[in-house]
Amino acid sequence: MSKVCYDGAELKLMMMRWYQQLFKYDKCLRFYMQFNKKKSVIHLCSSNDTIHTISCIYNKYNYENGKIETQEKLNKSETNKRNKITEFVKIANIQLNQKTTFSKKLVDNSPSLIQPYLRLIRLDKPIGSWLLFWPCGWSIAMAAAPGALPDFQLLSLFGIGAFVMRGAGCIINDMWDQDIDGMVARTKDRPLVTREISPLQSLIFLGSQLTLGLLILLQLNLYSIILGASSLVLVIIYPVMKRITYWPQLILGMTFNWGALLGWSAVQGSCNWSVCLPLYTAGICWTLLYDTIYAHQDKMDDVIIGIKSTALKFGDKSKIYLSGFSTVMITGLIASGILAAQTWPYYTAVGLVGTHLVNQIYSLNINNPADCAKKFISNHRIGMILFTGIILGNLIKVSKKDTDIVQESEKKSILIKQE
Repeated sequence: MSKVCYDGAELKLMMMRWYQQLFKYDKCLRFYMQFNKKKSVIHLCSSNDTIHTISCIYNKYNYENGKIETQEKLNKSETNKRNKITEFVKIANIQLNQKTTFSKKLVDNSPSLIQPYLRLIRLDKPIGSWLLFWPCGWSIAMAAAPGALPDFQLLSLFGIGAFVMRGAGCIINDMWDQDIDGMVARTKDRPLVTREISPLQSLIFLGSQLTLGLLILLQLNLYSIILGASSLVLVIIYPVMKRITYWPQLILGMTFNWGALLGWSAVQGSCNWSVCLPLYTAGICWTLLYDTIYAHQDKMDDVIIGIKSTALKFGDKSKIYLSGFSTVMITGLIASGILAAQTWPYYTAVGLVGTHLVNQIYSLNINNPADCAKKFISNHRIGMILFTGIILGNLIKVSKKDTDIVQESEKKSILIKQE
């Protein structure tokens, strides 16, 4: 990580003044380089205190000599400076509250005393709970008996469990990150940062979440209880991984897709590893894909405060890596389907998922936070499409028992004709 020194004091001062005025930052404008060795594009995102507008500042810059290359000489007049900077600035005009969802309304209309706790578990942003639930749903549906619907009671338990454990994970993450969340525009209003909730209160709340999660887990068989409890290690260590490795998304993938193993064992009493491992691998690659996209929103803040991510690791080559993850994901889904004797609706769903991934990666703008957020949220549809495909594929399966009955009936018909 290298600190960049600028030539052209006027440009630096003008940029700093504009940045401070728009976003009320009291820090000097500092850029750090963590992308390519030759040249790169600096993508700076921030927001003000009122409307949370995300601004993207694009500067061409030479890594070797540390000089900003301007397309034309800036006029010394302050008015002209303000005009000229628009040539380097693209305002995304993203207002995070532009679309008011039901979950956000629910939080906003709740008693003010509990609102910080609801925001702490991200009740106003349910996408994380859905992304945690879908691998569970896939596995439960795939483990169902041929021709049968998935167990609704298990789906309900895992749905509640996904919500509870995602909330617990958010609390653990915020407790680890409370010292750095205040330096990131997207996270600076989290309850632990604003001191709406004290560390002790969050710890007590975490205890209640984990207790509820344990009660849900105890409804399952012994094999599943042991398997589910073992995932808690991943939940706890994930937040610290971003400080020591550029692959925290891998740990998140292992954590978020544990349900691909747990769902099957909850239905069958143990894991069929030949089916579960390809499904689990596919889920991990899916998480690597969508969370890398998610991490591109904060990459400049992450560089400044020293947080690592696959978005920084891959840089401008992100789409190549995302394509690789998509390929492995689709391969894993196909392998899992074959080994689970899935039928054509399942493979149709896998094809739709593949098409969605191709479109998602092709149209992705890694330097546009709005687009990254949109693409990240769209992964909810991937989970739903695959879940539907598994259910439909399972409904038209013919069980071995039914096959034996049909074969026996055919044999009897042949014998009768021969007589």
